[in-house]
Order: sequence, then structure tokens, then C-alpha cells
Amino acid sequence: MSISKPNRSRTRAAKRLSQAAKVGLAPGALIHLGERKTEQPTITLIEYGDTELVEYCFTSIEEAKAHTARLPVLWLNVHGLHEPEVMAEIGRRFKLHPLVLEDILNTNQRPKIDDYGDYLFMVARFFEIDSENQQINSDQVSLILGNNFVLTFQERPSGRFDPVRERLRQDRGQIRKLGADYLAYSLLDAIVDRYFTILESIGERTEELEDMMLEHPKPGSLQAVHQLKRETLTLRRSIWPLREVINSLTRADDRFFRPETRPYLRDIYDHTVHAIESLEANRDVIGGMLDIYLSAVSNRVNQEVRALTVVAIIFMPATLISGIFGMNFKVMPPLDWPNGFLIALGLMAAVASTLSFIFWRRRWLE
Repeated sequence: MSISKPNRSRTRAAKRLSQAAKVGLAPGALIHLGERKTEQPTITLIEYGDTELVEYCFTSIEEAKAHTARLPVLWLNVHGLHEPEVMAEIGRRFKLHPLVLEDILNTNQRPKIDDYGDYLFMVARFFEIDSENQQINSDQVSLILGNNFVLTFQERPSGRFDPVRERLRQDRGQIRKLGADYLAYSLLDAIVDRYFTILESIGERTEELEDMMLEHPKPGSLQAVHQLKRETLTLRRSIWPLREVINSLTRADDRFFRPETRPYLRDIYDHTVHAIESLEANRDVIGGMLDIYLSAVSNRVNQEVRALTVVAIIFMPATLISGIFGMNFKVMPPLDWPNGFLIALGLMAAVASTLSFIFWRRRWLE
């Protein structure tokens, strides 16, 4: 995540304090490690079958406890992870391992996948571009896939899963017919597709910065290069592990993903490979920008030094001539000449003009 220096310092300090809160506690302790990004958790539930879909929104634990599912497949999504009571109730209802709940509440996880027998636990990251300062922010997304349910946990509402919700509501494609595994694929596909938008933005900024550095490098260019390097490094730390997650899903047994869903997983894997190739290409260009900047600055310094050298050489003969005529000798024939002063000035001008013509022919004055 690329942020300004003061914000990075506050973020690092917050992470140290969050990690310190876990010291000495038993494994599986439900403590939220991360920033509080919502006022209160919001739980949305979508139940659906081939011909029917029902949506619910819960704002309290009591409402969620009183609900009983009646349709074949359900998708439970939680926005806001700072209330352990909500997570504890969800863990009880779906028989989740305490370590799974602990990993969900720790929002600094790297993308990974864990098999707990009755369900799969996956972690990925969403990336967003701040429209004000063109910086990249990231949020953790936790996904649990069971035989007939999908659970997703987000730090805040992002709207990135809204297209999947609309496809469910309008019954477009096969999303209602292929069960929970296809729903999990659709969510993973939405996460991966977002990377291409981020990579396209980074690519455009990289091209603009490269053109600017080639034409007229500025002192702030170096800071922009380092910012792009941090952003690509953050993306790399998320995309590479996510590729391994998708690869593991394509090679896993048929407990969670049916054979008809596996071609779609292989398509996501191809997308992650494409995203990695684009990212590495941008990293190579950004890595070469430092050499471009140093070469441009060095070339500009050389041009300025050459200009100063040319000016010094042009006026050096005039300095020599005036120095000779300024010597304190009693007998100097040119001093007695009636036109001696004009001759000296003419000699200075002739030498300066000759040197200027030579430098111009050699293109040293451009």
C-alpha cells in the first residue's frame, strides 16, 4: 500500500501496537488486528436455488441467531471485523476452527489457502486507487467455501462483489445452477479482475513518468519512482501467493470444486499469470527509471559544465591580453601607440569571434 511518509509511520506504529495486543494470548483468541473501517458490522445473507433467491440484512447478533436457512445455497458476507462477538457467533453456526476466526480478524495476512476438511479457508486482498492522491490502498478479503455455503469477510464495503450479486438476482449465466463452488469461483474472479485495473493505472503512470524524465527530469521524479516501486512490490506480494492459491484449487480433489467448475478455475489461473507478467514488465521499466534519471541529470550537468567551459575559453584570451597590457613596465611600445587601445580591443574581439565560430561549427553552443 503506497502512502505518504507520515501516514506510513502511523500505519507501522498501529501494526506494532496491534501485534503487541496478541502477545501472551492463547491461539485462536479473537482480537481484531487492523484498522476499524466501519462503524458497526453489517451481515448480509443471500440464499438461493435454481428458481428462487432471498436476501437478508442483519445489524445485530440477535437477528442472525433467529434466522434459519431454507434454500440450498447461501452466501453470508460480513462488512466490519472489529466485534469479536459477531465472529464468534458465525464460527459457532458454521463450526469454524478458532484459528480460522483468528486469521480473519488479523487483517495483515498474505494470500493463502487452508483445508480444514469440511471447508476451505482462503485469504486474498482487494486493491483500490485513491482518486485524490492516486495512491493504492488494500483490504483483506477472507473467503470460506463449504459444501453448500460461502462466507466472505471484508474490512469495509467496497462494492467489488456487487456484479456477482446482480448476476445472482437476475439469474444470469450458470451462477445459480452450479452451486457454492461456482459462487466461490465468481468471487475469486472479481478479485483477480480488479488487479488488471490497478496494473493499468500503474502502467499509465509509469509511461507518463518515463516520458517526463526523458524530457525534463525534476527533483520530485525520484520520489515518484520510489512510490511506484513500493506499489508494485505490494502488488507482487499479493499476486504471487494468490497464483499459488488458485493453482492449489485447480489440483485439489473434488470435495469442494466439481469437474464442471474446474475449467473456470484454470481460467482464473491464466488471468493471474497474465497479471504477474504485466506486473513484472512494469517493475522492469520502473527499475530502469532510476538509471534514466541519473543519466538525464548527469547529461544536464555535463551540458551546463560545457557551456561554462565555452564561455570561460572565449573570454580567456581577452583576460590574457588585458593582463599583458596591465603589467607595470616603464617601456611597453603598444602603450605609446595612438590607436593601441583600439588595437587591443580588436584583438580581443577577433580571438573571441574565432573561438565562438569554432565552437559553433562543433555544435558546442547548442
